[in-house]
Amino acid sequence: MRVAGWLLALALAMPAAAQDTGLHSLATTAEAAAWDAVGRLDIGGKGFCTGSLIAPDLVLTAAHCLYDKRTGAPVDPSAIEFRAGLVNGHSVASGMALRAVAHPAYRFDPSAGASESRNDLALVELAQPIDDGAIRPFETAPEVQAGAEVSVVSYALGRAEAPSREDSCGVLGQQRGVFVLTCDVDFGASGAPIFQMDGSIARIVSVVSAKGELGGRQVALGTSLTEPLAELEAAFEASGGDAPVRTARAEGTAALKASFVTAQGDLNAQATLPR
Repeated sequence: MRVAGWLLALALAMPAAAQDTGLHSLATTAEAAAWDAVGRLDIGGKGFCTGSLIAPDLVLTAAHCLYDKRTGAPVDPSAIEFRAGLVNGHSVASGMALRAVAHPAYRFDPSAGASESRNDLALVELAQPIDDGAIRPFETAPEVQAGAEVSVVSYALGRAEAPSREDSCGVLGQQRGVFVLTCDVDFGASGAPIFQMDGSIARIVSVVSAKGELGGRQVALGTSLTEPLAELEAAFEASGGDAPVRTARAEGTAALKASFVTAQGDLNAQATLPR
């Protein structure tokens, strides 16, 4: 399957070859405190994804999280709960969804794999804002270059009760709004924020969409925020928002380069949605 001129045959729900990813659990409240705006998004008792606050009442996540993977039907928003800073059964704050809006161009099709990753983005509006002064929503920044180092905080299979952070993984390249990254993701990490660090400041530059294997190495696909987030925000407002979307943005970001840069060859397998 070719996508925008580059082969994204991502495969494999099976684990890739063992590698030292630097992934470590944030298993205590003190360790997790800086990342409390990341939380587990529980989907109607049938699974979970990861999401992050970008405003007191808005959670950014992956669009495919909003669909029942067995039937393909949208999940009732009232069955979605965001549990901010969840560690060992205790969340710093939590809230039920009021509504959930996927990117208007997204189509739920697990077999489509990488071809849907560009638009695999959603906003979940909480019924009540999370106004805990200790939890600060993250800024978003729509620019990250091939070769950059990023960080991921996620909940996933085998580590569902506490977030884990990979301090540093790499951006192998991007094309048309899809990043290929060396980050370690698994089922449940869908929607996890991909951060670029500026000193102690973490800004979200992408969201985990899918996982796969490249040359025997586990990789992740991430959705760019450059255009899709603005398109999603417009759809969110049009679907019934009474006020403009209140996301925090980093200034001074440039347009993404159109070229795909990677020295590691084509991806030879089939994209797997890690939820």
